[in-house]
Amino acid sequence: MRPVVLCFSGLDPSGGAGLQADIEAIGQSGAHAAIACTAVTIQSSQQVFGFEPCAASLVKAQATAVLDDLPVSAIKSGMLGTTDNIAMLTELFADQIIDNNTPFVLDPVLVANSGGSLGDEKTLVSAFRQLLPYATLVTPNTHELRALSGEQDLHVGAQKLCAQGAHAVLVKTSHDFNSGDIEQYLYIQGEMVHKSTLPRLDGEFHGSGCSLASFIAGRLAIGDALIDAVQASDSWITQTLRAADAPHPDDSQAQLIPNRFVRF
Repeated sequence: MRPVVLCFSGLDPSGGAGLQADIEAIGQSGAHAAIACTAVTIQSSQQVFGFEPCAASLVKAQATAVLDDLPVSAIKSGMLGTTDNIAMLTELFADQIIDNNTPFVLDPVLVANSGGSLGDEKTLVSAFRQLLPYATLVTPNTHELRALSGEQDLHVGAQKLCAQGAHAVLVKTSHDFNSGDIEQYLYIQGEMVHKSTLPRLDGEFHGSGCSLASFIAGRLAIGDALIDAVQASDSWITQTLRAADAPHPDDSQAQLIPNRFVRF
């Protein structure tokens, strides 16, 4: 069968982010998505109203059922929601229930694009630092990178996360709205090895970070080298955002939903 990516992520009723974004993006990468649901959120395409996390034991049971059944070639985590869930995923790696040679894309979700909280930030940051050494790639937005590293400079922050154990960090300036085009920098073991510039499109997008990280995970599952997977994601995510759906076309401030099936 197609290479399998096991995703740990939350349910977004609007379908813009979370596990639905994971499934669509991984499918577009050429891989198959299997999901361990970490939380049920109450949100629209514009706002997070709340969430109910799944118990760590339930998430673990979902994950082990997949690991026992399917040939998992990569792991991706998005919203984990609680320190218990982060600790549980860390233990899956530490106990080698997940093979430590399996590529792991860590999207350290702290808040939604709308600004809604997806967990207590201070406790999540502390827990994420225990998970970092197992990450092949960390894909934080600028807020998450600064929170995780304690550094305001994005490049220093990326190097610090590598020093804390992450193999690679993808720096994205998409959330720095005062800048021009979006710049992305890939740091591997503390060294910048790739830079790309993407056009900054009008509007804000719901689920763009989930989509990007999941597409990269799919390409790693297929066998791409990390730089190749990141380069492939650059062109793919730009296509999806250019063709994004507008749930509220009369509101120029409303978030858009990436069209992850645009190539069809």
